[in-house]
Amino acid sequence: MIRTRVGYAGGTLENPTYHRLGDHTETLQIDYDPERISYEKLLELFWSEHDPTSRAWSTQYKAVVFYHNDNQKRLAEEYRDRLAAKLKGRVHTEVIAFSRFYPAEAYHQKYYLRQNRRLLQELQRYYPQDAELMNSTAAARVNGYLGRFGTIEDLKAGIDRLGLSEDAKQELLDR
Repeated sequence: MIRTRVGYAGGTLENPTYHRLGDHTETLQIDYDPERISYEKLLELFWSEHDPTSRAWSTQYKAVVFYHNDNQKRLAEEYRDRLAAKLKGRVHTEVIAFSRFYPAEAYHQKYYLRQNRRLLQELQRYYPQDAELMNSTAAARVNGYLGRFGTIEDLKAGIDRLGLSEDAKQELLDR
């Protein structure tokens, strides 16, 4: 992953916030390198991480794949339809055209990283502004590893590029 950000999408209200969401859905934006991970693999991860048969009880929390082009739409719908056939039931996850993404407030960004004050402070040396931290590849990767996403092999291979002290590297490896 290059970058992940949480925010709001799919609605019509300009500049939504957590307390003034309008008709938007809370969502995750992923910037990725298609040379390293395919859109199909991202779809596979997405569909495996939630219950697509569960109905959303509000627009704010509904499960959605936002597509950016016809190919992404086709792939997302094909995956959804194969899953529905396999489950022999209705899939409630929606596939919707992307229109605009609004980043959520800073305190919503990098959830796992914000739970680890030491590692957060390490990264804030390089990214002192909230927007810089939110847009940081290193912060996205540390956040993901803290959330137990990714393999230990990947962490070991990339840990020297995260800008962490030796003590912080060891703390991340020990998690």
